[in-house]
Amino acid sequence: MPYDLKEIAAISGMPGLYRLISPTRAGVIIEALDERNTRSIASARNKVSLLQEISIYTQDYDTTVALTDAFELIHQQYGTDLELTNKSDDRDLSAFMAKVIPDYDRDRVYMSDIKKLVNWYRIVSKTLPYQEETDADAEPADDEAISTIGVVPNEPEVDPTGNPEVTTDPVVEKEKK
Repeated sequence: MPYDLKEIAAISGMPGLYRLISPTRAGVIIEALDERNTRSIASARNKVSLLQEISIYTQDYDTTVALTDAFELIHQQYGTDLELTNKSDDRDLSAFMAKVIPDYDRDRVYMSDIKKLVNWYRIVSKTLPYQEETDADAEPADDEAISTIGVVPNEPEVDPTGNPEVTTDPVVEKEKK
């Protein structure tokens, strides 16, 4: 995952993005992702949307693109210096979205959503470090075991009679008292 978005949230009624610090009885302590890093409390009445849980609709109704994946695609094509802003021309924003996610659903993804995507990416790319994927983060090859626990051998052990349920271990009988 290029950007760690687990603790980053958008909060209804509050501009910008926030890092969730800790829960309280009245809501959650948040820290603004801006130059000032001010801390405040978001009440329980505010809707808190974690960026990690947000997805973008595609033309296939059964699939979406996670925001973390969209940020990765933007980073691959534009780096951390995205020239577009949320105040850019609508045609430029639509062309940007079509370049980043060509099969995004043009009926369900509104211009306001694209503006949020651009604004959020600009904030995240300035404040969070980009984490390059290392070999340890990469998925294992098909023939490589993830762990040794629960590895099933390719061929089951079979006794000479051909019955896999018969064990060759001797049965130990309990002594009668």
